[in-house]
Amino acid sequence: MHSAHWAYWIVAGLLSLFYLYGGGVMLVRSREQLLPMMAWVDSTPMPAVRAIGLVEVLGAIGLILPPLTGIAPWLALVAAIGFVVLQIGATRVHLSRGDRRIALNLTLLLTACLAVWQATAWL
Repeated sequence: MHSAHWAYWIVAGLLSLFYLYGGGVMLVRSREQLLPMMAWVDSTPMPAVRAIGLVEVLGAIGLILPPLTGIAPWLALVAAIGFVVLQIGATRVHLSRGDRRIALNLTLLLTACLAVWQATAWL
């Protein structure tokens, strides 16, 4: 396997684990259960929270399955770009609420940018 592919699998695997968990939690937990870890859900309609969770789960799958199966591997690039956009939006939401704790968002943003770069290996 090409070394760029190994790097992609490490980054994509970590991002996928994070987003499978985070998105899955948003899909199944109540607002009250989510509030301690995601303060922004207090002012977000639950259908929107569920939609974000679904996008995260689908994006995580998109990072892994297409390159793994060889079916439409370019979708990994689309998923990685989606996570860049997601984290830009998430950072804006945090900052607009006066929440300056954005280190995780910036880390995920940079990791997603790295995944975008590495996903070009599948093109």
